[in-house]
Amino acid sequence: MNVEKLVDQMLAGDRRALARLMTLVENGHPATNTILSRIHAHCGQAYVVGFTGPPGAGKSTLVDRFTGALRARGYSVGIVAVDPSSPFSGGAVLGDRIRMQAHYLDESVFIRSMSTRGSHGGLSRTTRQIVELLDAFGKNFILVETVGVGQTELDVMRVADTTVVVLVPEAGDTIQTMKAGLLEIADIFVVNKADREGANRIKVELEAMLQLRPTAGWAVPVLLTRAITGDGVETLLEKVMEHRAWREKAGLRARSNAAVRQEEFLLALEEEIARRLAAAAERGAFADVFDRLRQGTIDPYRAALEVVEQSDVIADALRT
Repeated sequence: MNVEKLVDQMLAGDRRALARLMTLVENGHPATNTILSRIHAHCGQAYVVGFTGPPGAGKSTLVDRFTGALRARGYSVGIVAVDPSSPFSGGAVLGDRIRMQAHYLDESVFIRSMSTRGSHGGLSRTTRQIVELLDAFGKNFILVETVGVGQTELDVMRVADTTVVVLVPEAGDTIQTMKAGLLEIADIFVVNKADREGANRIKVELEAMLQLRPTAGWAVPVLLTRAITGDGVETLLEKVMEHRAWREKAGLRARSNAAVRQEEFLLALEEEIARRLAAAAERGAFADVFDRLRQGTIDPYRAALEVVEQSDVIADALRT
């Protein structure tokens, strides 16, 4: 497989090449770092909006309507929907066509369903890399919808420029929202299914809680929506645009991008080292250690320390 050619085709607008590159990255292909390095100069233009919240809050419907509002303004959209993993295949349980039927045939919308594959925080480890591919592909907005896993669903703020937390009137005591950490990560709160009883009450409670939260120049709004009918979606889009303008003016995006580059370097380094050491182990580089582990004469932790201390062995494995 010619990865370089695939990247060139993707950068030229080939949707099939984009899909194939996503599959390679999601599966941890050895060329992943090469792919991401090639596209890096083309990244940084898309604006990423994360949608998070408990299961059943209507996030998928809201993302669908929000996509429609963006398309009405002429923006191209990428959607990354992170689903629960199938316990049998490890793949996403839900699919692109089920989630966003209204936009599936729109050439200006690209939808990718991903599985969490057991990762915590509501996001797969490769979600950011998929976002980078969509960014390089030229999408104006990228929407990331996380699987509803409650209190661990906080990683979205590390990927998104604007984080939208979606709740429903029957979501329970809003104190639980604060405990989950969602109060801290939200740039915008949305109370969806606002025609149901209790919507105004939870809106008032959230606004009262937000009064206690230290602000850094952005007042977190609490919006009411009915995603099924589209009510409130235009207001949500306006608030996202306002938050984007505020971030740009405050220089937050540039600082965030610098921090992300450093974090990505460490993650890429970790993955590349792990990949090369695993390949070296398959070639028998640590055969004596494995023998002692099987015999029980050394524990895994001491074995790891021994190997790390053998700098020449490690250096040879990494070079290979």
